[in-house]
Amino acid sequence: MAIARFPPHFATSDHRERCLEQLRSKASPLEKYIYLDGLKDRDSNLFYELLLENMKVCIPVSCRVAKPSKASFKEMIPLLYTPTVGEACVNYSHIWRRPEGLYVSIEDKGHIREVLSTCPNILDSRIAVVTDGSRILGLGDLGANGLPISLGKLDLYIAGAGIKPSSTVPICLDLGTNTQKYLDDPLYIGIRRKRPGVEEMDEFMDEFIEAMKDVFPNLLVQFEDFSTDNAFRYLGRYRNKYRVFNDDIQGTGSVILSGFINAANLSSAASGKPLTDHKILFFGAGSAGIGVAKQLLSFFTMHGLSPEEARSRIWTVDSKGLITADRKGLQEHKKFFARTDYEGPALTNLVDIISYVKPTALLGLSTLKNAFTEEVVKAMAEINERPIIFPLSNPVHLSEVDYQDAIEWTNGKVIFASGSPYLAVTYKEVTHEPGQGNNMYIFPGLGLGAILSRARHVSDAMVEQASIALASSLTKEEKAAELVYPRLNRIRDISARVASAVIRQAQKEELDENAYLRTLPDDVLLSLVREKMWQPPHPNGPRL
Repeated sequence: MAIARFPPHFATSDHRERCLEQLRSKASPLEKYIYLDGLKDRDSNLFYELLLENMKVCIPVSCRVAKPSKASFKEMIPLLYTPTVGEACVNYSHIWRRPEGLYVSIEDKGHIREVLSTCPNILDSRIAVVTDGSRILGLGDLGANGLPISLGKLDLYIAGAGIKPSSTVPICLDLGTNTQKYLDDPLYIGIRRKRPGVEEMDEFMDEFIEAMKDVFPNLLVQFEDFSTDNAFRYLGRYRNKYRVFNDDIQGTGSVILSGFINAANLSSAASGKPLTDHKILFFGAGSAGIGVAKQLLSFFTMHGLSPEEARSRIWTVDSKGLITADRKGLQEHKKFFARTDYEGPALTNLVDIISYVKPTALLGLSTLKNAFTEEVVKAMAEINERPIIFPLSNPVHLSEVDYQDAIEWTNGKVIFASGSPYLAVTYKEVTHEPGQGNNMYIFPGLGLGAILSRARHVSDAMVEQASIALASSLTKEEKAAELVYPRLNRIRDISARVASAVIRQAQKEELDENAYLRTLPDDVLLSLVREKMWQPPHPNGPRL
């Protein structure tokens, strides 16, 4: 084998600039994802340096220029997570290059503990993101191709909250797939069988979660992109016995609650109506939709309404129309918000539902592109001085309405937040900046707070306090711009504030096992949280 040496003047060049140039030379977002994945393998510290420098989100297409200035280097988050991670998952069996995370298969049932024990850095491990690939973003059952969602999420924990890379554990549960094209694909990397039934799945999950507790005594487990029924099922089954939470249900709900707090204040300021008068219409009633709806109950209860009164302020809509309690065959998770006060014919048209409910806010978690038509959006604008419209489905090609359309159809009055990033829009010489209900505002700080406090469980109140901390983190300039979310380039400051609020709530509920943090004043606690955030070490010599 030939001797490999660094070029003689390598150290005098800027290898970071070289890597960024190589990144931008790739023709498609998927090729850029593959390049970044390789860079992380070759030089993880350099990878995370670049990620931290390029934290603010933009649309990947807008970054494809030949020689962009440093001001436009903001391109990595959409490549590592939504929207590009969805494409990476769909194609993972074909772009796979090396082992990256831990696979636990249904065929490992009976000896899962031994499989988990092969993981390096067991004692240092602090957080795992676990998916079974059954509902990746809005892309369906991707089976063993789902691992990149765990990898991408952990990259955001590292970048957003300074979780140490060596303490992260990406896991994909390979339980088969019901997507025939993968079963027929000769390059598919997963087992070739249909998904298990409820009994077999429960047995597997019980063994898995108990083995996780035994093998990783200090680990927080985040469930990610399980199917709707299983997301609710396993969160409910394990949340009070293990250190687990579900970002699709709790994280999404928390970040939307935060944005809604600020949006409702803007809307009520324009209308003069009290905050308790808001009505929220959800279009989409899967795990994310119902999870968000349950989290938004807190908005009303924190303003003095009873739980039952709060529930009466929320309506839900699925593919069959307004969800009512008398509908036959109603799924269990939809029953909580099913209306008992409507007795007319089934309402299936969204405009008709808006006319009946007269909501102040319309939230979309349906993954139906352009479901919020011009007629729908104008119906919201007719009954609200400043309508709140949150198309939250990911990725952007599944968004219920585009920002440009929402601005034009409401004459610039809309209060908008989306699930995927949009560019600012100039309308009638006024520039409007969209909000993005990005879970990255919540889960890194929530995870960090749970880890530092050594919380035994992640409670609803901890998640709620994360929302409130995020809502209150707007700067004066951001408030003046009428933003509903802070700008993401401040993510580490935001995560520190979220983590501190989570720690204090864990202490209040006596869920914490780190007694030392109880002795610290709030300002000292916030400083300590910031000090605990990992930074890539500075290299002493040439880099790969």
